[in-house]
Amino acid sequence: MAKVREEDACSLVPRASFMAAEGYVAESDAGNVDAAQLTAALQALLVDKGLLADGEVEQEIARIEAPGPHLGARLVARAWVDEGFKARLLKDGKTAAAELGLKIGEAQLVVVENTERNHNLIVCTLCSCYPRSILGQPPTWYISKSYRARAVREPRVVLREFGLNIPDDVRLRVHDSNADMRYLVLPQQPTGTEGWGQDALAALVTRDTMIGTAVAKLSIDT
Repeated sequence: MAKVREEDACSLVPRASFMAAEGYVAESDAGNVDAAQLTAALQALLVDKGLLADGEVEQEIARIEAPGPHLGARLVARAWVDEGFKARLLKDGKTAAAELGLKIGEAQLVVVENTERNHNLIVCTLCSCYPRSILGQPPTWYISKSYRARAVREPRVVLREFGLNIPDDVRLRVHDSNADMRYLVLPQQPTGTEGWGQDALAALVTRDTMIGTAVAKLSIDT
C-alpha cells in the first residue's frame, strides 16, 4: 500500500469541486462545507482508493505532534550540568542529541551558545525551516513574513517587542535556517540554579529561549 509522504502534504489540500466530482459532496453544498468535513471526506476517499490505511492519518498526526520543546529542553539542561556534553553539542548537535536517544530528522543541527557577550536569534527568511524534531511545530509568529524580514533587518527592535532588551555592548547574531541546516540556541543558565537537577533545569527552558526571543529565568511567566 502506498504511503503518503510528509512532503506531499500540501498536495492533499481538499478542494470542494474535487470532492463533489467523487460524489462525497454535492456540488450545490460545496461552498457550505467546512475544512474539517472536507478533510474527513478526502481521508475517506484516499482509504477507498487504497492510498491510505484506515487509521494511518491519525497515526501520522500523532507522530508529527509528538516532538515538542520538552525534547530541546533536555538537551539544554544536560549541557548546563555536563561540560563534556555541552562541548559535543556545540560541535555536532545531531550526534550529541543521539546520546540522549533523540533522533534529529533534519539534515544538520547547529547549536549556538548565548553568553554574557553574545546573544543569538534564529529565523528562516526563506520559509519556515525549524528544528521540529526537538521543538515541535513552529509558532505562528515564526513563520510570519513580518518576523522573517524584520528579524534580519532590525533584530533588536523585534526582540524588544518580545520584551527582551539586548544591551548595545552585547553582540547580536541572527542565524538563517535552511533546508539543510537548522539552528538551536543554547541559552544561558539562570544564576542561582547551580547544583539543580536536570529535570528542574529543563522546566526553566522554553521554546522561545531556544529560538532566542527570550532568556531562561528562575520564574517563567505564564
